[in-house]
Amino acid sequence: MKISKPALNKTQVTSYAKRQPHWAIAFVVILGAMLYWGLMATERYVSTAHIVMESPEINPTGMNISSLLSGSVGSGDLLLLRDHMLSVDMLMRLQDELDLRSHYSDRNIDYWSRLSADAPIEGFYKYMQQRMKIEFDDYASVLRVQVQAYTPEMAQRITQLLLQYGEQHMNEMGQRLAREQVAFIEEQAQILEQRLYRERDALLQFQNEYGLVSPTGTVEATFETVSRLQAEKAVAEARKRAMASFQAQTSPEMVRLQSEIRALEEQIDIEQEKMASATGQSLNRVSSEYETLALRAQFALELYSNTLIALESTRVEAARKLKTISVLQHPTMPQFATEPRRLYNITLYFIFAIFISSIAHLVRSIVRDHKD
Repeated sequence: MKISKPALNKTQVTSYAKRQPHWAIAFVVILGAMLYWGLMATERYVSTAHIVMESPEINPTGMNISSLLSGSVGSGDLLLLRDHMLSVDMLMRLQDELDLRSHYSDRNIDYWSRLSADAPIEGFYKYMQQRMKIEFDDYASVLRVQVQAYTPEMAQRITQLLLQYGEQHMNEMGQRLAREQVAFIEEQAQILEQRLYRERDALLQFQNEYGLVSPTGTVEATFETVSRLQAEKAVAEARKRAMASFQAQTSPEMVRLQSEIRALEEQIDIEQEKMASATGQSLNRVSSEYETLALRAQFALELYSNTLIALESTRVEAARKLKTISVLQHPTMPQFATEPRRLYNITLYFIFAIFISSIAHLVRSIVRDHKD
């Protein structure tokens, strides 16, 4: 009886497996998960770091200690930093520095966790995405870095280089943009300086050609002269009317007064001819051309002045482009392995296996009932 009992149990197990294959598969999956996660899976060490990014706020119009010490934290910069840390470029730099392929493809690592030694760059990148976790905390504006490796030293070293290379990249990117801006504004400043010299020379040449420093001022002075002459003429005419009541037109005094009035009229005509005429270079035409040239010279000066201000501001801004990674938690040196989470993974496989097998059992029961 003792000899036939194991054969009977084996037969019963085989028969049950044929009748309920889903439960047999669930049992195999659970057993495999327990064997792999409990005994075979290679331990991984996790190094973590928490960082924020700051840059000095320099106000060129009010340079003081508070403006130098204040800082700004931009979520955009942190997201750019995160994207670079997870990029292929960063992976290649880490490979050149630490030879990640050799570390993650070591023969002592279990087959399912090991990187293929001849994996292409796409496979290598996808594998490392599972070993590097970089999350952005939008509420606290903090970047949380986690790196998994098979030795504590490698995990910490990868984390340190991620922070170092990330900071270098952000500074290089900001400085390159700032240099391009400064070079562009310097080029514009040179162009506007040459334009200012041309406009200034044109204005000086115009003044020398007409012998007038300020035609506008000359026009104003001529207008005042005409007004004064007209006033004197009006006074002389009033005196003439007054004298005509008691003196003859041929009297010496009346002749002298009439000669004075004619002289004033001639001088008024001359001065008015200077200010405005249908032909020739009258003062109003000269003044109009002068004002146009002066306006162009003033405009060129203002453009050049504004460009110099923008150039100095951009140079100050270029210094402000430096980004500083402030470490809230330095890359840790793991003391024990925290990955994989063996009990969690076994429990997860167990729940899913039971859940899927229960669904399969329910479906088989419904199908069988409909057949009956």
